Amino acid sequence: MIAVSILNRLIMAAITLFGVAVIVFVLLRVVPGDPIAMMISPGASPADIAALRAHYGLDASLATQFWLWLKSVLIGDFGTSISLKRGVLSLLGERLPATLELAFAALVLAVLLGGSVAIIGTLARRTIFEPVIDSLNGLFLAVPDFVWALALVLVLGVLFPLFPLSGRIDPSIDAQFATPFYLIESLVTFRFGIFADICAHMVMPVLALGLPLAAIIARVLKAALSEAMVQDYILLAKLKGMSELRLVLQEALRNAVGPTIALTGVQFTFLIGGTVIVERIFAYPGIGNMAIDAVINRDLPLIQGLVLAFGALFILVNLAVDLLVAAFNPRLVHG
Repeated sequence: MIAVSILNRLIMAAITLFGVAVIVFVLLRVVPGDPIAMMISPGASPADIAALRAHYGLDASLATQFWLWLKSVLIGDFGTSISLKRGVLSLLGERLPATLELAFAALVLAVLLGGSVAIIGTLARRTIFEPVIDSLNGLFLAVPDFVWALALVLVLGVLFPLFPLSGRIDPSIDAQFATPFYLIESLVTFRFGIFADICAHMVMPVLALGLPLAAIIARVLKAALSEAMVQDYILLAKLKGMSELRLVLQEALRNAVGPTIALTGVQFTFLIGGTVIVERIFAYPGIGNMAIDAVINRDLPLIQGLVLAFGALFILVNLAVDLLVAAFNPRLVHG
């Protein structure tokens, strides 16, 4: 049953990704602006312009362009970036791991922080601390990630310069990496100095991305825990002498975590989208920062590749969340 469900979702994912590709391809070609005009020098002849347009396949009809592009994508050729003069797939392979490390670090922070606040808030219900915790959580929930980023730059980057303001690693460090996953590779190869430097560069972007998500997790999980704490099986366990902390951690949390996982997965896709602005603010070399440059330069092959990468990430995250929720509650699995 689970295999059938996964297969159905993969088929739907492929259809969705194809639809996204069609929409983005058409939109990029109907909006005003000529990417070739941004590449040529002022003295270029019409013949030079025509040759360049033919080189990137922009002289064919829209349907022909899409068909040629789709055939290339299916064999792993995403084209060549107009602005960077490099293969799109190679650029994605370099930048995507940086964004993934950043996003997963923010997710871990959000789950740990949000889960802790929810549990503390549940234990403190009906006390003077509950409205304080709820108010602080509401404040964190109201502030978007880019505002957190700007505030962190001001406080931790300028007033109290504790962490690097930009980049992924200190340029003075002469480090060689076999993979683009710098954080993981430096840890498993026991290069703890480099690992600490990479972590220091990630502190502010991770906080900016993770704090709003932590507030959402805290609110949803606390509401689910509070609802579970008045159920009969909880009251029965309480009558048997189980402590409040054990009631929350061993009984209520097990039933409350399912809906929270589903919501966290949905919010994680928004978090990945939020990397576009946050990476730009911290000059973090991920696909979010590259996406802004691609749009500014109207780099059509690169934009199309980035959209497909973001779309594939969203679909994979949603699929992983569905599987996790099904693992907690198999009755939710549908064929």
